[in-house]
Amino acid sequence: MEGNKSILLVGAGNMATAIACALEKSGNAPVAVWSRTAESARELAARVGCTWSDNFDDLPYADIVIISVVDSALHDVASAVVRKYPNAIVLHTAGSIPMEALHTAGAVKYGVLYPMQTVNKNNVVPLDNVTIFIEGCNDSVTALVKELAGSISSKVVYATSAQRSSLHVAAVFACNFPNAVYCMAAEVLERNNLPFDSMLPLIDEAARKVHTMQPLQAQTGPAKRGDKNVINKHKSMLDDELADIYETLSNYIMKRNCK
Repeated sequence: MEGNKSILLVGAGNMATAIACALEKSGNAPVAVWSRTAESARELAARVGCTWSDNFDDLPYADIVIISVVDSALHDVASAVVRKYPNAIVLHTAGSIPMEALHTAGAVKYGVLYPMQTVNKNNVVPLDNVTIFIEGCNDSVTALVKELAGSISSKVVYATSAQRSSLHVAAVFACNFPNAVYCMAAEVLERNNLPFDSMLPLIDEAARKVHTMQPLQAQTGPAKRGDKNVINKHKSMLDDELADIYETLSNYIMKRNCK
């Protein structure tokens, strides 16, 4: 990145790990990692070749501080960051928290770096082709965040805090809820001594289709066809909780496909 700005990563969880690894790959590895848990900080620092601490007083100077912690801790952590680094550009990586939360915590130069990806530090997904949504408190900060994001991904998009909040809701529907539905499918299969991996080609094909067509066009199944005989039979095979969910989703599909 232009100017060789030093980067401190605050946090060592799933998103922090993905960002740290992406920065290291781009040649912009953080100079240090902080975490409330020494073991987590040490582990991530070893992974990307930098120093670490669980004490802000022991951290080196940084031009940019990227905060990637749980939402409930963001204000307190950001306040501590601002006290230590009053002149740094402070960024957070949260989808549901407004950029102005950093200003409330005392930051003068601040912004957002939000990768649209589900992440797990034990299986780090490269961010090269992941859309990173950015925001900055002014034009110069926005330009810097755009440059930083562009060093780790080919897809960088500006989004306001309100837009990012909508992205976060959409991500829950697109990622978290489908996984919960996989859990339901696994439960049905397990009760009948059937393997979940028999569903994998189906799951993969369903995901592949929405790369080339709109989700509404990709919909299949008995609710798409309006086949109430099959729907009622399926409901009778399920316990009350799953039957209610099945009915709700089927009604949603039928309404959308009748438009």
